[in-house]
Amino acid sequence: MDFLSTIFFFIVAIFILVTVHELGHFLTAKLFGMRVDKFYIGFDFYNMRLWKKKIGDTEYGLGVFPLGGYVKIAGMVDESLDTDFEASAPQPWEFRAKPVWQRLIVLAGGVTMNLLLAAAIFIGVTYTLGESRTSTATPAFVETGSIFDQMGLKTGDRFVEANGTPVATWEDALEPERFTADALTYTILRDGTTFTISAPKNILGKLNEAEGFGIRPIVPPVIDQVMAGNPAEQGGLKPGDLITAIDGNAVSDWTEVVGIISSHPGKALNFTWKDSAATLSAAITPGKDGKIGIMLRQPATTERVKLSFPAAVASGFTQTWKMSALTVQGFGKIFSGQEDFRKSVGGPIKIAKIANRSAEQGPVSFLFFLAVLSISLAIINMLPIPALDGGQFAINAVEGIIRREIPFAVKMRIQQIGMVLLLTLFAYILINDILNP
Repeated sequence: MDFLSTIFFFIVAIFILVTVHELGHFLTAKLFGMRVDKFYIGFDFYNMRLWKKKIGDTEYGLGVFPLGGYVKIAGMVDESLDTDFEASAPQPWEFRAKPVWQRLIVLAGGVTMNLLLAAAIFIGVTYTLGESRTSTATPAFVETGSIFDQMGLKTGDRFVEANGTPVATWEDALEPERFTADALTYTILRDGTTFTISAPKNILGKLNEAEGFGIRPIVPPVIDQVMAGNPAEQGGLKPGDLITAIDGNAVSDWTEVVGIISSHPGKALNFTWKDSAATLSAAITPGKDGKIGIMLRQPATTERVKLSFPAAVASGFTQTWKMSALTVQGFGKIFSGQEDFRKSVGGPIKIAKIANRSAEQGPVSFLFFLAVLSISLAIINMLPIPALDGGQFAINAVEGIIRREIPFAVKMRIQQIGMVLLLTLFAYILINDILNP
């Protein structure tokens, strides 16, 4: 079932991102009177399609290969490597017949839409839920083996300073821009004593490799609701109780409790908990679904600051800008050799895993994943590589500068080289995904 959900959420994520990207090319092409011959989500190699329908001049369809999509614009040298129009004179509805500035806008349409999608997600979540603020008075929960665990943090530690500056919230302590700095140190409070730890210089690559921080505010396992007729109620647990141990092993965070319960379906576990007056214990057997029928209570140290719509819009675009800058800096470190390419870049397998994991954490988490992936897709497409939007943009910009068209044969050769490079890179990333899961 986990495999099926992974595939499902991967397809959902790719479908949304590709549709938005190609819609940017489609709408701008239509705006300037260009004929769009095809609009496909998924590739239809060898005419393998799930669905197609022609409306006006455009054939809309779903290809069987979900790792992308394309918009075929008449008179444009693109990934289809179509040469049918070469022998004829440019027609008014063709891409090649339009002014350079219009062609550049069409080529930038996909990237622009991906960035706008990210901004829309950030704006929508921020306006609906407000901005999260979690006090650094809330101790940390550190996953074993995570980068922060390797740096020396332990569950129960508290952030005090980042690079010598006091931090009042977790959001400030883990501000994305901090991980692109030349150096990063944290002052930590543990059992009344402060000390300093340093992040490795390649922390950004390590975070990408680990697919997350591996650290978050601790969520004490305080019960908010007990479902009637479930094992928890039968065992005596009540709202407000704090679970302190399971089978004699101390627990301090909700995920520890959930992990233990879900991994022991049908097996009796000895729970220890505190209510308002005493410490109690009882044997409780999780159901076959690995649940006992309890819900957690959100810690009081986390609050949501409501914003006006204009403030939410400003916040959304600011988040998009910061994440875009962080992505560009990340690529810069990869290309300069400061980060390990194999560990920093993920392909479809890694994306699918992260999509499923984010969906399991809730709709907001999945939306943020979509926003970050949409930004990454935009930045990648900006690269001046033939066959990518950035490569096409560069070719057409050169034509505008020299005021004449680059010979058709030269553009076709550039496109062919670009396709070979992209396919080779994709194959490498896919193999890397398999060898480094």
